[in-house]
Amino acid sequence: MDEIFSIFIESIGKPMYRQEVPPSSIRRYTGKLPDKLLEYWAEHGWSGYGEGIFWTVNPQEYEGVVDSWLEDTPLAIRDNYHLIARSVFGDLYLFGEKTGFSLKITAAISHYTGSLHATAANEMDRAVQNFFLTVDKEYNDFDGMFDSALKKLGTPKHDEMFAFVPALTLGGQATLKNLEKVKTLEHLVLLSQIAELQPYSFSDF
Repeated sequence: MDEIFSIFIESIGKPMYRQEVPPSSIRRYTGKLPDKLLEYWAEHGWSGYGEGIFWTVNPQEYEGVVDSWLEDTPLAIRDNYHLIARSVFGDLYLFGEKTGFSLKITAAISHYTGSLHATAANEMDRAVQNFFLTVDKEYNDFDGMFDSALKKLGTPKHDEMFAFVPALTLGGQATLKNLEKVKTLEHLVLLSQIAELQPYSFSDF
């Protein structure tokens, strides 16, 4: 196993619900996503990690989600973004074909972080390794609720996420009582339609 990915698993937790990546998906994203990411797909599939707190995903399944979040925003013309990973609470990690890991959306509160530090073409593989080195449970948790939510709701499947109901952008409260297990794709699209996507104050754009 690649040393970087081994460190990632040690940090985030063991894989679960592995989906094998078909050769057609590797071909589809060759030249669009870094070779190193495609290598990880081929070796490790698309999987959940750390009892479901973090997931690597099929970008094609999330094209509608990305379109729903980015349409009618300046982000739509900045780059061609592909969603390659997410947290169980709806943190969305997007990779730009020209800019690398330059966009993260926090769906629960409809905010994003954008980075103007574009990744050079010859540094894309290193950017993938750096991304997996920095992923940890705490960063993907929401106010430290994951362990309690896991006990309350059970382990999420590959197409499920934890969500606040009513949504925080509708005035809901971020409490364990309000957390539910929902279908990921449908809920992420719903959240994108409730409130306009806004940059964090520390975002570059």
